[in-house]
Amino acid sequence: MIFKKKESLKPKQADLLLNLNKKTSFTESIKSIRTNLAFSEVDKKMQVILITSAQPGDGKSFISANLALAYKDEDKKVLLIDADLRCGRQNQIFRIVNSANKGYSNLILNYQETGTSKNKKTAPFDVKDYIVKTKQGIDLIPNGPTPPNPIELLASNNNEKVIAQLKKMYDIIIIDCTPVLGISDAIVMTKYSDANILVVSNKKTKLELVSRVEKVFSQSHATLTGVVINKVDVSEGGYYGYYSNSYYGESE
Repeated sequence: MIFKKKESLKPKQADLLLNLNKKTSFTESIKSIRTNLAFSEVDKKMQVILITSAQPGDGKSFISANLALAYKDEDKKVLLIDADLRCGRQNQIFRIVNSANKGYSNLILNYQETGTSKNKKTAPFDVKDYIVKTKQGIDLIPNGPTPPNPIELLASNNNEKVIAQLKKMYDIIIIDCTPVLGISDAIVMTKYSDANILVVSNKKTKLELVSRVEKVFSQSHATLTGVVINKVDVSEGGYYGYYSNSYYGESE
């Protein structure tokens, strides 16, 4: 069944399309991303996958959520991190509470070695307290409250320690980051990722913007692993490689 308009889906189903039907062109497209990532670097472990876009509204959070579900279907232990500390929406997609006292921003800020506590009267720090178990079977760290200095928080030693610990806990980590142009958050996070995927909108994202993104990655000595084209009308034909044959998308 093909939905021509996103509004025809129930709100809680609108973004998690992989849960609706396992035999659609969209599902196969998401699986093709997963497969191509596995073969893109045979000698390199693809554990941490960063998803970004050139601009808001291209569907990065939508692709991140469904790719996480695709890895879960492979019986992988999957963690989805909403690292868009400015305008994250994974809590809305999975319909969970984005606590003001938890989330990724607070996890970085409060991080200590697991089992330790700065104050003897408080309970030992546990990273698991910041992880939400979703009904869909993946673990999620929502973005949390917006800090006054997102870029400094993401570039901190604490964040490096957070990612290092999470890598020991999960098979696959999907990081949903801010758009690249005009904001450096996603580029900062590339130092932790094994693959970097750019999501663009069919007939919307201009080639000039893609070129600018490639330039930003190059100047930062980061590698752009692949591109996902989102919001493609399924009636237009096939797809190949990193191209996602999805008519749907997200509003950011």
